[in-house]
Amino acid sequence: MADRNTRTAIAGLVIAMSMVGVAYAAVPLYQAFCQATGFGGTTQRSDGNPKGLIAREMKVRFDSNVSNDLSWKVQPSKPVTDQIGAVDTVNYVATNYSDKVVTGQAIFNVSPERAGAYFNKIECFCFTEQTLQPGETVEMPIVFFIDPELDDNQELDTIKEITLSYTFYASDNEGS
Repeated sequence: MADRNTRTAIAGLVIAMSMVGVAYAAVPLYQAFCQATGFGGTTQRSDGNPKGLIAREMKVRFDSNVSNDLSWKVQPSKPVTDQIGAVDTVNYVATNYSDKVVTGQAIFNVSPERAGAYFNKIECFCFTEQTLQPGETVEMPIVFFIDPELDDNQELDTIKEITLSYTFYASDNEGS
């Protein structure tokens, strides 16, 4: 009877430890899934566009939101209309209105969500935290392109506009 109880206890402990392991792995696995599939408007990261241009044009609008705990003003870029596949560079402009050094970070999404898998960023301020001195204003570049394979997706035939939206929030790291 004692052996049976010991085996049951060990099995329960293994199951509990496995569940804790899965819980810790859930966030990075979900992030990898979103990046691979574009789920939830997650964009792709790229070194460049090897696929070239296509004749279809796409307008990209830019949006910004700033969390109440971050004393920044962030001005998004004006919209860009270009051929799908063209590499474009735009700048967001951020100003720290506080009297202290503040570190912030941006999270992003694309809408419509289905287009996220085709929105590729070569360079983006969102890949790292940004630290602004009191009163400092900085330009934060984004270099991006829309993958020409978007044109092969019949669900996106009617899409003429994509919105890239950033939400800025204070970082927990030093300087915020």
